[in-house]
This record gives sequence, C-alpha cells and structure tokens, in this order.
Amino acid sequence: MKEREEILTAIKEIMVEMFEMDEQAITLEARLYEDLDFDSIDAVDMIVRLKEMTGKAIKAEDFKTARTIGDVVEAVYKMLNG
Repeated sequence: MKEREEILTAIKEIMVEMFEMDEQAITLEARLYEDLDFDSIDAVDMIVRLKEMTGKAIKAEDFKTARTIGDVVEAVYKMLNG
C-alpha cells in the first residue's frame, strides 16, 4: 500500500465496513466531520485499523489536522513513504 490510490481504496473499505458509510460519499474532498459525520472515537478506531493494515505505528497527532479524506490519504502516504 504505497500509492495514494491504494491508500484511498483501503480507507474506503475501512469506512464502509466499520462505520457503514456510503462508499460514494467517501471522496478526497469529503470533509470528515461535516460531510461524513465522523467523530473523535471514529478517528481513533480508524487509526487502530490503519496500524493493523500497514504494520506501522501511527501517531494520533499526525491526524489531528486532517479535515478531509484527502488529508488522511496524504498523512498515511507520508507515513509509509517518509
């Protein structure tokens, strides 16, 4: 999972599976809190799942500034390729 498209696909799978979100609503521009009704507990759950998928320790502070799905994709991309 090194490319942004692969990361987006994985994030979509997590959000559909764990949070029962509509896959069509999960776009790079979708705002986590306003558009997808994401909350801080959901964010922690997602970080745990991403850690399982990537095998990398993910720091919650790396995701504090994430406001959109695109921001999450970019944070994961930097973590994996940094």
